[in-house]
Amino acid sequence: MTDNRFANRYSSEKKKSFFRGKTFILLIGALLGAGIVIAAYKTSVYFSTDESCMICHVHPHVEASWKLSKHVNNRSGVKTHCVACHLPPQNNTWKHYSAKAQLGLKDVWSYLTKDSADFNWDSKSELENAVKYIPNESCKECHQNLFPEGISNDGITAHLYYDENEKKLNLQCISCHLDAGHYNPNYNHSKMTGIPGITNSSADPKTLFTDTVKITSFNDYIEQIPGTQASFKMIAIPGGTFEMGSTDKEPFHKADEAPVRNVTVSPFFMAEVEVTWDQYWAFYGNTMSEGRTPPETVYANNSNPNVDAISGPTPPFGFPDQGWGGGDRPAITMTHYAAETFCQWLSKKTGKKYRLPTEAEWEYAARGGTQTPYFFAGNPKDFSNQGFWRKFFDAKTDSISSFVIYGNNSQNRTQEPDNVLPNPFGLKNMLGNVMEYCADKYKADAYAKSGNNVKDPLVTEGTEWVVRGGNYTSDAADVRCAARDYTKHDAWLKTDPQQPKSIWWYSDIRGIGFRVVCEPDASIGAK
Repeated sequence: MTDNRFANRYSSEKKKSFFRGKTFILLIGALLGAGIVIAAYKTSVYFSTDESCMICHVHPHVEASWKLSKHVNNRSGVKTHCVACHLPPQNNTWKHYSAKAQLGLKDVWSYLTKDSADFNWDSKSELENAVKYIPNESCKECHQNLFPEGISNDGITAHLYYDENEKKLNLQCISCHLDAGHYNPNYNHSKMTGIPGITNSSADPKTLFTDTVKITSFNDYIEQIPGTQASFKMIAIPGGTFEMGSTDKEPFHKADEAPVRNVTVSPFFMAEVEVTWDQYWAFYGNTMSEGRTPPETVYANNSNPNVDAISGPTPPFGFPDQGWGGGDRPAITMTHYAAETFCQWLSKKTGKKYRLPTEAEWEYAARGGTQTPYFFAGNPKDFSNQGFWRKFFDAKTDSISSFVIYGNNSQNRTQEPDNVLPNPFGLKNMLGNVMEYCADKYKADAYAKSGNNVKDPLVTEGTEWVVRGGNYTSDAADVRCAARDYTKHDAWLKTDPQQPKSIWWYSDIRGIGFRVVCEPDASIGAK
């Protein structure tokens, strides 16, 4: 009996010792940990369904456009789910779940604190936003064979280019396949055929201009392009002397805007607005080439002053108007060479001398007789989104928005010229909307090398071209009259897979365009 009682007591104490021991605690911890992991996994699975994504993503068209896209509406019948595109692949566990947690918290916060009616859904559908939320590795996880059966020759060329340059140029699949996940009727990943908005190229001859306008005095005039339906207004800009550039006292001043120098410009005519799609498509339709002629032959042909016919652009891939519309919107994405060729064509059509403005002419015209940061009243610091206080207080937009299409009011696209008021010379959109090509090559120290007093300066040495005015994505700091910028030729052709690359169209810049100037005949007495 004594032994049995001792044995029972020993067994009981042993059990109590076990439940108080480290092994039991570790076991309970392991079970709890496993339970938490399983619960987290189940929660993750639940919130990875398409339906759960739609809870937060209340874009009115997101579900409809997804169902119409190739990721759902395809011949294979396989549906590609939201998380397959918008998160890194699941086989990369850490990146997948950390990205999921980060985006999930952001979505929940936005759902609780923001009103979806205030969102600009069109801008969120643009490429600039898409590249932030489509990991390249997710595209490649599904599309492991870049050369499937039935791929076109253009597709082979493009994918070979991608294969060779993905890392070096940081190429992203979404840059060329924006409509793969969400159908966009205004996007087309193929060579453009015809002219957007024009279904019949044979217009009624009675509607075409038969003659150009004769200039008999230095006054504004309406140019008519013979053989087309296109016309545009030219403003007479009187010659004068102004202070070109800015001092370090001007907010957001940059070194290449100095030193300030006195520049005299001769009188000239300048287009009231940037070259529009109506005008550019007239040029395209009149000069379009099929692309079989080598670029060097095109250059030689167009450089011949006695040539009868100008060789114009080859068809671009997709719609260069980005589906935003044509008409009076500024023509965009053309190269500097294409802009110069347009001027050459226009000169032959009208018998006048049209060209791109010099940088000095452009700034003189943009200022409209003023010497302030903008041609209207206002401090760039009040309009700009830059600076510490912008974390707490919004920038002013009330006056600048009347004259400039820029990042704060553009809705991430170009706008028609009627949306802004003209400057004192009567010119519209000199600041914002699209950057405008100048005839000068860019040099950061151009002002320092030219002297303090110059007349009709033109810089002819350099690699890139001057562009002025900022565009629809720009901050107010970058649409000042003195602000300078330049082309980034290679970067703007980064995703163009053609060899040789296009001499006519840029693939990676949308906010670029141009306006023309016309040199007055000495006989009209320009002042």
